[in-house]
Amino acid sequence: MRLLFPLAAACAFALALQAPIAIAASSSAKTAHQTMEQRFTSANTSRDGHLTLDQAKAGYPTIARHFDAIDKDKKGYVTETDIRAYHKTQRTLHRQAASSAHKAPSS
Repeated sequence: MRLLFPLAAACAFALALQAPIAIAASSSAKTAHQTMEQRFTSANTSRDGHLTLDQAKAGYPTIARHFDAIDKDKKGYVTETDIRAYHKTQRTLHRQAASSAHKAPSS
C-alpha cells in the first residue's frame, strides 16, 4: 500500500508532462497543414486576394523569392491559385529530374 501512492503520483506526474508535448504536436500539425493559406492571408494586407511583391516581402518571403516565376502573366500580384500552380509545376519538374537521375545509362 505504501508503494501504491508514490507509484500513482509518479504516473500522474508523467502524464502531466506529456500533455503539453501532445498539444504542441497537434497544433504544429494544424499549422503545417494550413501554412500556405494562413501566410497568404496574413501577408495580403489589402485583403483583396492579390499578393503584391511588397506584401510578399513583408509577410511571405518564400513567395517573394520566387515572385517573378509565380507571376507568369506579369500582373504585379499573385493569387493562391498562382502559388498552387507554381508548386504543382515545381513538384512535376522535381519528379522528372529524380526519375531521369535514377534511370540506368544505356550502353
